[in-house]
Amino acid sequence: MTAHTQPAEDAGSREAQPRQLIVTIFGLYARAERNWLSVASVIALMADLGVDSPAVRSSVSRLKRRGVLESERHGGVAGYALSGSALKMLAESDRRIFQRSRAAVEDGWLVVVFSVPETERDKRHALRTSLTRLGFGIVASGVWIAPGTIEREARDTLQRRGLSPYVDMFTGDHLGFGDLRSKIRAWWDLDELAALYDGFIRRYRPVLERAIAGGTSARDAFSEYVPMLTQWRRLPYLDPGLPLSLLPPGWNGVTAGELFDQLNRALSGPAREHAMTLIHP
Repeated sequence: MTAHTQPAEDAGSREAQPRQLIVTIFGLYARAERNWLSVASVIALMADLGVDSPAVRSSVSRLKRRGVLESERHGGVAGYALSGSALKMLAESDRRIFQRSRAAVEDGWLVVVFSVPETERDKRHALRTSLTRLGFGIVASGVWIAPGTIEREARDTLQRRGLSPYVDMFTGDHLGFGDLRSKIRAWWDLDELAALYDGFIRRYRPVLERAIAGGTSARDAFSEYVPMLTQWRRLPYLDPGLPLSLLPPGWNGVTAGELFDQLNRALSGPAREHAMTLIHP
């Protein structure tokens, strides 16, 4: 049994949903613009990603219902802002996505044990969802594990979501029994992770090669960068930085991470330049 229920699909062929692209756009560009983008600029930005106005408006409505976006008017102009909870979520995501860390065996393990009354099944679902998104693996029913390096992030997330009363957290070393490498493969779906990393590499290595060769305009950089970041941002959560010594030899997550860093350096600047021409026409 693993913490991840989604099929191992090609990360390069899986199209990002419009609402996911909108969240990426707000994370990249709205926070530097007093946490606000006009309706017109959101529609224009999304048009350059191949999403039409009706789909944008429908996706924004869903994000508003979910408490991610809020309607605001600035100087009489209609627009949207990220909610307070969404701003906190994105700040946490920034650390996981752009400041990835790789644990060592010596960092130990974080073990979460939880028990939720049958009358609060929604809390059980929320706990499982939160732990999965943090990258925990499943040891047994109600017993989840992650590298000790994410202890603070896990603590903050569970407290913010009101789930800490149901949880006990422990840190320590694996003292026995059996081969820890084999157990890692049982607790995490490494085949799925490897397939997702491989899809990302195959989809975006040619993009980097074009950018290095100078064949990418600012508009093209934007149209590649936003979907790339949207697809990448879930991978550091499925992989919580497991120790390399416990992963298969030649783990392609390292190659994928290096590719992401190179793409970020090559595309983020020109992508922002293009975005600003639409935000401030």
